[in-house]
Amino acid sequence: MSPVSIQRVLISESVDPRCRSILQENGIEVTERQNMSKDELLAEIKNYDGLIVRSATKVTAEVVRAAGALKIIGRAGTGVDNVDVDAATKNGVIVMNTPGGNTISAAELTCALVLSLSRNVAQADMSMKAGKWDRKKFMGSELFGKVLGIVGLGRIGKEVATRMQSFGMRTIGYDPITPPDVSAAWGVEQMSLEQLWPQCDYITVHTPLMPSTTGLLNDETLAKCKKGVKVVNCARGGIIDEEALLRALESGQCGGAGLDVYVEEPPMQRALVNHPNVISCPHLGASTKEAQARCGQEIALQIVDMVKGKALVGAVNAQVLASTFSPESHLWIRLGEAMGSVLRAYTSSKQPYSKVQVTTLGRGIHASPQSRLGQVCICLADVLFTLQVSRNHEEAMEGLDSAACVVEVSLCGCGYKALGSVQAGVPVLLQLDGCVFRQPVSLAGHLLFFKAESSPQLLPSVTGEISGDCKRLTSLYLCLDYYALLMVYDGCCLSRCPPGALAAGGVEMESFSASAASGGEQWFCVGMSSLLGDLASLRSLVKEAAQLTV
Repeated sequence: MSPVSIQRVLISESVDPRCRSILQENGIEVTERQNMSKDELLAEIKNYDGLIVRSATKVTAEVVRAAGALKIIGRAGTGVDNVDVDAATKNGVIVMNTPGGNTISAAELTCALVLSLSRNVAQADMSMKAGKWDRKKFMGSELFGKVLGIVGLGRIGKEVATRMQSFGMRTIGYDPITPPDVSAAWGVEQMSLEQLWPQCDYITVHTPLMPSTTGLLNDETLAKCKKGVKVVNCARGGIIDEEALLRALESGQCGGAGLDVYVEEPPMQRALVNHPNVISCPHLGASTKEAQARCGQEIALQIVDMVKGKALVGAVNAQVLASTFSPESHLWIRLGEAMGSVLRAYTSSKQPYSKVQVTTLGRGIHASPQSRLGQVCICLADVLFTLQVSRNHEEAMEGLDSAACVVEVSLCGCGYKALGSVQAGVPVLLQLDGCVFRQPVSLAGHLLFFKAESSPQLLPSVTGEISGDCKRLTSLYLCLDYYALLMVYDGCCLSRCPPGALAAGGVEMESFSASAASGGEQWFCVGMSSLLGDLASLRSLVKEAAQLTV
């Protein structure tokens, strides 16, 4: 990406000292002013082109408008719900966070609250300090064999799951983004919320606060849970309806709650905090020395990388950058995003990535000062993989007569590569892991990628079993794409054949492309009418399988 000039940064909350040091060592002037009122922030912000906050500073639309020169808002932490991202985007301000900085700390506090709820640790401590010895009053229960429901299976949800499994808990969960086969690799069985509620002995939430998650646990959903269920919220205040939770505690429907976050902080209504079955903390999820050091250093390094044009990591509103590019550049943005999505889909169970390399190919893509196509691809890879991206450019590649982009990820000692281009105004995939597709794959719609050994029986097993009149065609698919096959044998349509994995799932094939065989194996891409509900039936037929919507 191109360098971004940041000269003066305001830090409005307490962050690790290394944050200031890193910025100053790279020529950025830093001012620290904590506990400013709204009016003080409005008056001060106009003097800076960068702002670093934690969770207390409310960066409202009014603040963004008052900051005429602001280019970057850095959140030293995970969530950005204290920042009006829409207002920042409309004003061309980049918002970035440090998504992994407090993961371990938040996960550990969640586990501590689950443990404390199971054995009444906080209540027993208060009783002892009052001079009492109430052994019978604080009878607890083991975690072994209990069911933990995890709503939100991102970084923190995953870490909570792996830790609580060590206590012998069964972990189930819900997440609209993380694929079920990915969470299954961590030992979490995904299901709908309606299926999850009645099974849980404990529920912990790890979602952002948005309209769809506000009041997620309420009177209705708590009534669907086991009587005596215990709940934990170390994510965001408001995900649990606090009034509904209090009613459930008083009725015994909820047996206890561990809370670190609240709708209003500090909470003015004390009934919930003071309830004897509630363990309350003053928003300590990220309050460890390690998390604060990590978040402070990471946000400073991310800003420095942006200033030097090395990378853009942790940006949550990449459309700010995209809006400045030409229509031609937008096509390459779509290409970089789509290729990254393909690689992410079929390597999702193998993450995290140790390296991302973006290589641009061709004289035009490198030389054009207006479109900056190489920088666009790098920017998109940064946003997609949220880690340091290295870049390279080559003037030409054997067998390639047009500009192209390569995205390569490395993990567990293995490399995975996608090569694509823009042809006739359409982003297309040309190669996957060195296998060249005979027909470019249009990166749009619902796509199924699978890798398997060359076999005349494979395509019928995936799409539909070929009938007697069609058996003479089965060997041809190895050297012809699906459309070419239909043109040569007019009227012989696979859709009339008995169902394979796609048809059994109620999915129609809309396009087909196969690569040349490499080492006896081929990559195939099927355009589908919709995504398959489950890839289990397909995985027994192929070596690799992934689906996505572009």
